[in-house]
Amino acid sequence: MTTGGLEHVWRGCAPDVLAALVRGYGDFEAAEDALQEALLAAARQWPTDGLPDNPKGWLIRVASRRLMDQWRADRARAGREQLVAGRSPTENLAPAADVAGERDDSLTLLLLCCHPVLTRPSQVALTLRAVGGLSTGQIARAFLVPEATMAQRISRAKSRLRQVEARFSVPPVEQLPDRVAAAAHVLYLVFTEGHTSTTGAGLHDVPLADEAIRLTRRLHECLPRSGEVAGLLGLMLLTDARRAARANGDGSLVPLAEQDRTLWDRTRIREGIGLVEAALPSGPVGPFQLQAAIAAVHAEAARAEDTDWPQIETLYGMLRDLAPSPVVTLNHAVAVAMVDGPTAGLDMLGPLLQDEQMRRHHRLHAVRAHLLERDGRVEEARVAYAIAASLATSIPEQRYLNTKAALQKGRHV
Repeated sequence: MTTGGLEHVWRGCAPDVLAALVRGYGDFEAAEDALQEALLAAARQWPTDGLPDNPKGWLIRVASRRLMDQWRADRARAGREQLVAGRSPTENLAPAADVAGERDDSLTLLLLCCHPVLTRPSQVALTLRAVGGLSTGQIARAFLVPEATMAQRISRAKSRLRQVEARFSVPPVEQLPDRVAAAAHVLYLVFTEGHTSTTGAGLHDVPLADEAIRLTRRLHECLPRSGEVAGLLGLMLLTDARRAARANGDGSLVPLAEQDRTLWDRTRIREGIGLVEAALPSGPVGPFQLQAAIAAVHAEAARAEDTDWPQIETLYGMLRDLAPSPVVTLNHAVAVAMVDGPTAGLDMLGPLLQDEQMRRHHRLHAVRAHLLERDGRVEEARVAYAIAASLATSIPEQRYLNTKAALQKGRHV
């Protein structure tokens, strides 16, 4: 089995293994350390011995042995310290042994990672690491921070959970709204990474996107009256419905306006639109519902030229008022350009170019290049496409942007 194949198995198993270990032993930080040792053991043994019949069970057994050895060593050390102090050794309770079952603990692990003692960035980062299976580098890119900074953030989050003895259980009712809001944010970022991978040769990370959808379904089943959870699930389904049309046979990127819409998954579109239509009238409108409504307008257009851009522009205006952010402004600028012309969209991008973080984001330059191209400013468009390509970390996006830059150069000549 290839290393890439093994890595796929490891990442698929790791969140379930970690959840089982935390449930059984109650110590998040120790459980993840044990999981990492089990993964190292798998890296040594599986290439020569072959893939076990039950990879998840194998990892749980190896990690559990490590945890039990550590627990026994800690208990023996505590006993020696008590004897030195002139006290009789006390028996500590052994870790629970219920780790090998087939329970799905992923949702409980998700809510644990969103514990209120953690800051929101730490909640998101820890969940992406533990439940989403993303590497520290991938998470750092999602947050636009150095990898070392993100590693420290994740380590501090695990230590904080240990300090407060956070329990592996469904949180109290009064804590659920904040936990669910954090979990929804996390799942959105996990799906986004799966829908358009920030690194590598592939445009999609299908297992990651599917896992985000699965967990969001679970969250929706548990909280069917939450309009934002329903909106998030609808947004994911409507976005994922375009997966088959987003890349050519050679893996190159196909932008939305050029996609073959007969390849879109109509089953997912119907389900997504149904969720949006049910959620919007049921209570306060949230950001995920608005984003899902925008995705639904795109999905309802049989051809790109049939898209109701005025409606999309209105929805983005509502989203800007409700949850302003540079990314919302960037998307709003595209809609404004489609309604009022490229110059109007370019005017909206001006302030974003002054934002240090956004200037490092390839999509800002890609959108600007597209609008400059539409405005006939070919050389400026070429430069902007080249900058976007240099900042992109996904190979399909790099290729697409470099191709666009080359086309502008040809037109300029």
